[in-house]
Amino acid sequence: MENLQGKRIGFAITASYCTFSKILDPLKELIRLGAAVTPIFSFHTASIDSRFYKASDFRTEIEAITGNNVIDTIPAAEPIGPKKLFDLIIVAPCTGNTIAKLAYGITDTPVTMAVKAHLRNNRPVLVAISSNDGLTGNAANIGKLLNTRNYYFVPFRQDDCTGKPNSLVADMALIPASASFAITEKQIQPMLR
Repeated sequence: MENLQGKRIGFAITASYCTFSKILDPLKELIRLGAAVTPIFSFHTASIDSRFYKASDFRTEIEAITGNNVIDTIPAAEPIGPKKLFDLIIVAPCTGNTIAKLAYGITDTPVTMAVKAHLRNNRPVLVAISSNDGLTGNAANIGKLLNTRNYYFVPFRQDDCTGKPNSLVADMALIPASASFAITEKQIQPMLR
């Protein structure tokens, strides 16, 4: 994972609130490995208080970890492409809603704008799935992204095969290792855990 030293990473967070605590240690590890990380929030991440975090508290924590202000508007995300701000964008957690938007090129949140702007430079995007409908409504969208150039995935699995048989979640602890592969345009294997 030495190849993350000095790399510029956009870390985009979408509103799978129950997963927020699981991205904190991987985020710290990216920084420990020498990456410069800028957080990007979806509208819901930036504004909705959940039973897991108050939005303002989560923002404060993420900004303290990264040392950078959150990008949380579409106009603030748009220059990511023209200015070539990042070597890699990580979307973690990436909700089914965001997966569907990415699969169909819908750009209506700061996260989807960040990814669209970044992809114009043929640079990698790493997706860490967190979706209750990953094996139903979003299965086709995940498949589409799996076959789209510049998209890479953090290894994922069913998170509760009896209680929520259609739900998929990435192993967030593997974000740094997956980033190390994605930044060199390779998919970490095995992808299904």
